[in-house]
Amino acid sequence: MTSDDLFDEIATDLAVRGATAGTMFGKRGLKARGKAFACLKGDLLALRLGDGTPGHAEALALPGAELFDPSGKHRPFKDWVAIPVAHAHAWPHYAETALDSLDG
Repeated sequence: MTSDDLFDEIATDLAVRGATAGTMFGKRGLKARGKAFACLKGDLLALRLGDGTPGHAEALALPGAELFDPSGKHRPFKDWVAIPVAHAHAWPHYAETALDSLDG
């Protein structure tokens, strides 16, 4: 299964909670309530988990995970964690966590 296929599954699963697919930084993304919370960049799924939250810390502790730097110019977004496809099994969990974080 490709990263795009996995993203499609997540988008379908979260659609019932109001998530819609679109673009972000020229890449595929997910939004809810007017806010972006996920972005697929190659084999990385970047998620807005909120700096200082348990979900952010857990995701950042995954091997290969890093703060999301969409421009590639060493200006990462502190609230976003990019999780490599090696941890694709965890993508749905963190996507739900990111969506939940939009509520507060």
